[in-house]
Amino acid sequence: MRDLIKALEILGNYANPNDDNPTLCEHDVLYVYGGVDPDQVSEDDLKTLNCLGFIVDNSLHCFKSYRFGSC
Repeated sequence: MRDLIKALEILGNYANPNDDNPTLCEHDVLYVYGGVDPDQVSEDDLKTLNCLGFIVDNSLHCFKSYRFGSC
């Protein structure tokens, strides 16, 4: 739980505060959109997010996690 919270806090620093639907979970994958542009995320934060289970989905231009999306 703490890893998920930490990841969302990092992503929150880059998110659009007016986005009411920042996440989507389907087929065992948690997607984080929320106006987060992966190109704007710092290298250090990308490394931390990767360690926390979040990777960039280049085709959808968002972050995703198989770790937190599955049952």
